[in-house]
Amino acid sequence: MTLHITGDDAADRLLTEDPLALLIGMLLDQQVAMETAFAGPLKIAERVGSVDAATLASYDPESLVEVFKKSPAVHRFPGSMAARVQSLCAVIEQDWGGNAAAIWTQGDPDGSTVLKRLEALPGFGEQKAKIFLALLGKQYGFTGGGWREAAGAYGDEGSFRSVADIVSPESLTKVREHKRAMKAAARGA
Repeated sequence: MTLHITGDDAADRLLTEDPLALLIGMLLDQQVAMETAFAGPLKIAERVGSVDAATLASYDPESLVEVFKKSPAVHRFPGSMAARVQSLCAVIEQDWGGNAAAIWTQGDPDGSTVLKRLEALPGFGEQKAKIFLALLGKQYGFTGGGWREAAGAYGDEGSFRSVADIVSPESLTKVREHKRAMKAAARGA
């Protein structure tokens, strides 16, 4: 299994191999292009030396903001997103022993349990948690019972709603078209 989200082989490899990097990418996926958000963990790793929950949780907050600001920026809102990443990493360290994958592997959880665990993370509301659960199920090998139902429409097979559905440049285009249509419909409402 290899993720193809960013169009950058090194960034996609990190997302594929490191569950925390994937969670951080999902956290960063707001108010920036998906590729930018999911390329963020590689920028952090290159600048900090690793994507490790303990390291990032204990990193000097002002220094982490500088890491996020360095060009090319990790996110267009470096201060708030650095703080969110740090909060996420603190929870991963405290509640999951630094192992992000434990959220979806510890205790052989079903889809609704993983959804609740994701929703409890800083920066993960219901929608972001459902999208991430769909990503786990569709592309990351999670097979917990009822994951499609727990992910809602994001779990639908053959859909092009979110990052969970991006497996190629063509599927990225379809996801972008869906998002544009949803924004246009919201503006028209």
